[in-house]
Amino acid sequence: MSKLLCDKDTGDTIIVKVKDVEIGNKKKVVISGPCAVEDYDTMISIARQLKLCGVNILRGGAFKPRTSPYDFQGLGREGLEILKAVREEVNIPVSTEIMDTRDVEEALNYIDVIQIGSRNMYNYSLLKEVGKLKTPIILKRGISATINEWINAAEYILKEGNENVILCERGIRTFETYTRNTLDLNAVAFVKNNYRLPIIVDPSHGTGIRELVHPMSLASIAAGADGLIIESHINPELSISDANQTISMNTLSDIITDIKKLY
Repeated sequence: MSKLLCDKDTGDTIIVKVKDVEIGNKKKVVISGPCAVEDYDTMISIARQLKLCGVNILRGGAFKPRTSPYDFQGLGREGLEILKAVREEVNIPVSTEIMDTRDVEEALNYIDVIQIGSRNMYNYSLLKEVGKLKTPIILKRGISATINEWINAAEYILKEGNENVILCERGIRTFETYTRNTLDLNAVAFVKNNYRLPIIVDPSHGTGIRELVHPMSLASIAAGADGLIIESHINPELSISDANQTISMNTLSDIITDIKKLY
């Protein structure tokens, strides 16, 4: 097999820049916010709290892929407009998931980072489309994907010319049912040793249990992760989506404090 574009010996380690935030450099980056954009008032309150906590990038889902078609699917275009308004008011970069090639171009007017979710890791048409951009891409690992499949998904983006790819370990499906997924921190260490792409970890989806988010965040950083993407809310129990794994602002602040103690 020929060398991959993201192999360690094919170039310098990639540092992805999101405005003045650098992912892949020495400083650990924290991306946080609610699973779904609910309304402007809630989002602006969350964003202001996150900025005070030291969060670098705001996340929030405008489009929500759900297992059941009857669950909340996100606000769509309205959600993008809310994210843009909050970005300008609070002065914080924003990230959201894009699921359809038809939405890519329009999304660039509203957000700073495009997230490719676990379900779309195998959506090669979408990967090629975002590969034509220079916009930073967070590529989440598929729910049952091997590391090799995940890396090759990243190659689809790199091959089109976009090197601004951030891998995201978010847990894989195993025989264990106590947690939502099994957070594979082996993958973090392996990627750091073998590839030149930055990697972050999602302990929210990786565990599905808010009490586990804090310890697994620290374990992720210890394993070599360049940062974290965490679901948080000012009222976690009232979050429209993924309430069980969403943490409070106080817990998030404690995580950021503990990361600084580690580094």
